[in-house]
Amino acid sequence: MSRMHSASILLISLLTALPYVTAHGYLKSVAIDGQTYEGNVPNHATGDSPIRLIDDIDPVKGSSNPNLSCGQNAQKAALVVPANPGSNVTFAWASGNGGNWPHNTGPMLTYMASCEGTTCDQFDASGAKWFKVDEAGKKSDGSTWVQQDIMNGGTYSMTLPNNIAPGDYLIRHEIIALQLAVSMGGAEFYPSCTQVRVGGNGNGVPNATVSFPGAYSDSDPGIFDPNVYNPGSSYTFPGPPIASFVTDGGNGAATNSSSGAAASVSQASATTAVPSSAVASATSASPSSTGGASSGSCAQRRDESGFRPRRFSRVMRKLKQD
Repeated sequence: MSRMHSASILLISLLTALPYVTAHGYLKSVAIDGQTYEGNVPNHATGDSPIRLIDDIDPVKGSSNPNLSCGQNAQKAALVVPANPGSNVTFAWASGNGGNWPHNTGPMLTYMASCEGTTCDQFDASGAKWFKVDEAGKKSDGSTWVQQDIMNGGTYSMTLPNNIAPGDYLIRHEIIALQLAVSMGGAEFYPSCTQVRVGGNGNGVPNATVSFPGAYSDSDPGIFDPNVYNPGSSYTFPGPPIASFVTDGGNGAATNSSSGAAASVSQASATTAVPSSAVASATSASPSSTGGASSGSCAQRRDESGFRPRRFSRVMRKLKQD
C-alpha cells in the first residue's frame, strides 16, 4: 500500500505540474518594420537579443513589486535594434512551453522610456521615466478582449509615435491577466522590455511620465475588477493616459497615432544572424510586414513544444458564472 500511495502522490504532483508551464508565459519575439528578433526562453539565454531576459515565466504580482518595470529579475539585453518614428512594432507572446499564450482576459499596454545618459544595453530600468503610447482592451462587442487573439495564436501590433525624438528607448509591452482580478491583488502582470534606437528627425517629447512601480495601485479599477466576467461591463485602463508630445521648444503638441484597437492574427516570422555589436546591422526583412528600412541580428529560434495551453481564463469565467 505504501508503494501505491507513493505512486499516487507522484502522479498527482506530475499532473499538477503540467499546467504550470502553460499557465504563464513571456514575450517570445518582437518585429520592427518586418525585421523579427527572437527573445530567449526565461532563465535560458542562448543568443543575443534586444528583449531583456527574465528568469521566470511567473507573473509579477502586486503594484509595488520592483519587477514591474521589465519583468522577473530582467537582465540588460545585448542588442539595441533600430526603429524610426511611426515604425510598426509587432509582439509575439508564448506560454512557458512555447505554445500559445494561455490567457484571454485583460488589457495590453505599451510604454516607452528614454535611456537617458547612456545606451539601452547599459541602462538601469529601475529609474526609467515611462510614457504610455498604446493600449488595447475589449473589442467592439464589449465582451471579448483583444488578448483573446493572442491566445488564438495571433500577434499584437502598434506604431511608435510619429514625432518621437531620436535616441535609445526601452519599449515596455505588457499584458495584464485579469482572470483572478475579482479579488484584490489577483491581477497578473507580464511586463517585457525591448531595447531600440530610434532614428529620424522627430523632436517630440512626452508631456508627462510615470515610474514602475508607482504608476499602478492594486485598487485601481483596471487592476481590481469584480465585474471582469460580467458581459458588457465597462473597463478602465490603469496608469496614465496615452502621452501627448510637445516639441523640444515647448511649442505645439501632437498625440500618438497608435490606437490599440486591434491585434494582428498573423504569426511573426524569425530570421537568424550572427550579431557583430550591441547595435544590430541590417541583414533581412520579413515579407509579412511593411515599413521603412530596418536592420538587426536576432537570437536563434527555439524549438516549440506541441502541448496546448490550458484555458484557465475560461475556467475562471465558468466558475464566476456558477
